[in-house]
Amino acid sequence: MRSLRAGVSVKPVASEVRVTFLGGLGEIGRNCLAIEHSGRMIILDCGIMFPDPEMPGIDLVLPDFHFLVENKNKIDGIIISHGHEDHMGGLAYLLREISAPIYSSRLTLQMARGRIEEAGLTTKTEFVAVADGERRMIGAFDVEFIPVTHSVPNGFATAFHTPQGVILHSGDFKLDMTPVDNRRTDLARIGALADDGGIRLLLSDSTNAESPGYTASERSVGATLRTIFAEAKGHRIVVACFASHIHRVQQLADAAVVEGRRIALLGRSMLRNVAIARELGLLTIPEAALIEIDKIDDLLPGQVLVLSTGSQGEPMAALSLLAAGENRHFAIREGDVVVLSSHAIPGNEWAVAKVMDGLARRGAEVIHSGVAHVHESGHAKQGELSTMLAVSRPKSFVPVHGEYRHLLRHSRLAIEMGVDPDNVLLCEDGDSVVLTDAGIDYGDGVPAGYLFVDGIVGNMSDGVLRDRKVLAEEGVIVVVVTIDGHTGEILTGPEIITRGWVHAAEAEELLDDARLAVVRAIESAHDGKAVDLETIRRATRRALGKLVSERTKRRPMIVPVLMEA
Repeated sequence: MRSLRAGVSVKPVASEVRVTFLGGLGEIGRNCLAIEHSGRMIILDCGIMFPDPEMPGIDLVLPDFHFLVENKNKIDGIIISHGHEDHMGGLAYLLREISAPIYSSRLTLQMARGRIEEAGLTTKTEFVAVADGERRMIGAFDVEFIPVTHSVPNGFATAFHTPQGVILHSGDFKLDMTPVDNRRTDLARIGALADDGGIRLLLSDSTNAESPGYTASERSVGATLRTIFAEAKGHRIVVACFASHIHRVQQLADAAVVEGRRIALLGRSMLRNVAIARELGLLTIPEAALIEIDKIDDLLPGQVLVLSTGSQGEPMAALSLLAAGENRHFAIREGDVVVLSSHAIPGNEWAVAKVMDGLARRGAEVIHSGVAHVHESGHAKQGELSTMLAVSRPKSFVPVHGEYRHLLRHSRLAIEMGVDPDNVLLCEDGDSVVLTDAGIDYGDGVPAGYLFVDGIVGNMSDGVLRDRKVLAEEGVIVVVVTIDGHTGEILTGPEIITRGWVHAAEAEELLDDARLAVVRAIESAHDGKAVDLETIRRATRRALGKLVSERTKRRPMIVPVLMEA
């Protein structure tokens, strides 16, 4: 609506647009954000993060969904930029709380569907496939899907055409001029958006923001792999890589066919993703080249290529079981060549090194990215990030997808490339930015802590994690006592059971002193008064804790078990 004053047409005020970051800023993983305008919301990505050593027993770490659940009636859809677990692995957990359609490429949707089906949640969503360059309305949101090259096929940058202009999210990308599938990052379309009204806000992948230069083409890895195959004639080859890296699998399959090798797939996700990619025409492997894993011993070693999961040293993954001699399909033998065609994700270095050592002990020659060019990143380095900034010419910029130091370096790069420093906002999980006619600024924060998953249990509390760390680092002491419910007299015990604190056979004197401390604490606690089990329990824990701290300088968990007779 326009109002007139002194014959001048006044431009109406556009609705504000808010971007809220729920994961992926200050860490590698848990990528998730929400965009809001006109009372509606759309979600971009819902990923997981793998636990670090400070999270004992935890299987996965999810974004905090409280903000999304509180606004579930506003949500028009979920967009998944590409088929990696750090962008889509949390969908089955989110769909327990909300219902919304999922939009992505056919490949990504097929990869995501499996876990959603296993969780029995397909009725909570609709899988909507979108094509390269497609622009469609998703509720209140005008969304455009722009092709980008990454280490999984059919990734998208996403352009949101909003009342405050275009918000462009780069997705995970690199500028590979010779990609395996010839599907390049569409810089021409991004440049056209910059020319036609401009890009109001760029959110860009920061993973390799500290790395100078340009990421090499995926085809360069193929050349190394072909050399390895040629030099390993007569030897069985096992290659571990991410099951989602369809381009890598294609190059491995091509090398195997040239060398006359049959291809066996090992690992559930490898079997599934290869089947999906072949069905969609994204992976070409002749049927005659495939063989069941249980049949490989019928062939000569030089006729076999095994494509395996487990390149990150996951404890129960196929490669880890091979390294431990526990894989039920076959065993590593002297002369086998094992290639780890990946880099270790930060935090996984120790696990990967352990697997490589186990393989070497079994006689395998282990080739990894430290000794040969068997892996290349799917993320843009500084040269490509600068190109993205130069082509998009954003009015404002927020770095995403990376640890804090990556975000900081990327923000400085944006300023070097000419973005107004006042419009470069450095955000972390829980932050939001608001676009208005007046400019861009920080908005209100939201909860964005870790949501821990242990087995099928979600929402594991920080208290449980703290207890596990104490148990792992200090051990536990259990005190078992039976007392008379009327007099408070000790009837049996105290019996002291320890795990991870001291070895009982070597600490009899200390344990005797501990029993005496417990007896005195119990006698003092009731002192002829009515028996209060909770008071006695606290006194027992306090007295024993003081003794243990003084004598051993440690703080194990103390669990009094009081029984009343």
